[in-house]
Amino acid sequence: MSVNYGDKIEVIAPADFHVHLRDGELSRLVTPHVHKGGFYLAYVMPNLVPPITTTEMAIEYKKRLKEYSGSSKVEFLMTLYLSDALHPNDVKNWKAAGIVGVKSYPRGVTTNSDEGIESYDKYDELFKAMEVHGIVLNLHGEIPSDHSKNICVLNAEERFLPVLANLANKYPKLRIVLEHATTAAAINAVKACGDNVACTITAHHLSLTVDDWAGQSFHFCKPVAKFPDDRRALQEAIKSGNKKFFLGSDSAPHPSLSKSTATATSGCAAGVYTSPILLPLVAHLLDSFGAIDRLADFTSNFGRGFYQIPADSDAPKVFVEKVQGVSVQAEYSGEGKTVVPFWANKQIEWQIVNIKE
Repeated sequence: MSVNYGDKIEVIAPADFHVHLRDGELSRLVTPHVHKGGFYLAYVMPNLVPPITTTEMAIEYKKRLKEYSGSSKVEFLMTLYLSDALHPNDVKNWKAAGIVGVKSYPRGVTTNSDEGIESYDKYDELFKAMEVHGIVLNLHGEIPSDHSKNICVLNAEERFLPVLANLANKYPKLRIVLEHATTAAAINAVKACGDNVACTITAHHLSLTVDDWAGQSFHFCKPVAKFPDDRRALQEAIKSGNKKFFLGSDSAPHPSLSKSTATATSGCAAGVYTSPILLPLVAHLLDSFGAIDRLADFTSNFGRGFYQIPADSDAPKVFVEKVQGVSVQAEYSGEGKTVVPFWANKQIEWQIVNIKE
């Protein structure tokens, strides 16, 4: 499908199935950007400090997000942080409380993952209960760096993939999402699994390679972007129209100072912030590699299908148009915080031109 300047594409109720909305003042600043970026569903990560580990915490967090959102049309789906605090007997109550998934963070691999897990064996009863009640398991698919085993950020995802295959085989009725894939190996591993396994792909990993974050802190995230062949594999997965692959932005805001500053004893914060430009950015990227015809599937249909959350008949419709170029805002400030979006000051050739709510 080729498009010309002035052409428009409609997406019904765009859905971001992996987003970080933080807490406190930073959350007040960034939560309205879900709607600003064209999205009406936000699948919210639980790695706050302390992490979201109880139904009550999730309910209270959702209340805060709805208060901050600025749009009553945005739906927030909540997740819990996989830990010993989760009990199989509680799973039956989660959906009624708006909890759709459980997020697994290997210990220490990303922001606020110090309470992450080291082994899945002890969660057998929990996972069986999640199978019964339709709760999704979301996997940050890396293992911690271990130089004695030649494991680092560049191969941590690939080393995790046997764990994914084992979980998928052991719990065939448990829906599992491998989050923010960055490698060709991950794409192939998800394809090899059954229909209970899907995979999110971020916007920034469709753009970046290792060269882009080496020395550029605003492109540094976990998992890190990999090699050109890996980026191409992500792009081809979307072009193929395989329903296993859909958008999860992993949009992860940090105050600009923590992103731009490293010291001799601590690195810069890991995370790329895409929420306020997300739908136009995804359209621009898909257009760049010949997949603009997959925009609605990638940003709404496929994710909603896997999560069994179809858009309502009267759901909002967002129209994006191909244009000569719109500059990305340099920064967003408020509540005493400043965040810098991905591609700040660069040009995007798509913009939101109409919303029918």
